[in-house]
Amino acid sequence: MASIVVTLTTTLGLVSSGNKPPVPFPSLSFSNSKNNARRPRVMVVRATEAAAAQAINPDIRKTEPKVVDSVVASELSKPLTPYCRCWRSGTFPLCDGSHVKHNKATGDNVGPLLLKKE
Repeated sequence: MASIVVTLTTTLGLVSSGNKPPVPFPSLSFSNSKNNARRPRVMVVRATEAAAAQAINPDIRKTEPKVVDSVVASELSKPLTPYCRCWRSGTFPLCDGSHVKHNKATGDNVGPLLLKKE
């Protein structure tokens, strides 16, 4: 089984992927204590092809080439409207709270997108 490997070298602030040379990644920040300031810290993240190939959208509008919705905020009927981001809502694109069950089952932390009417 092939895998994608991303190595984060935190002491240098560099990121490398596969055989490519490391590139700067300035948004990483880590604290250096006196005890471990000189130790290089490396984190390896692996994503298998099977996991990468798994669809996020389980069954919503699968006959469409791409699921796209647009909303005009001034035309919302409620002052605050929750939109689904977990792809499990029975009222998609609106949120019906299905993310709660999804989060408990997977350990994920996804929640709705809240649109406010101005």
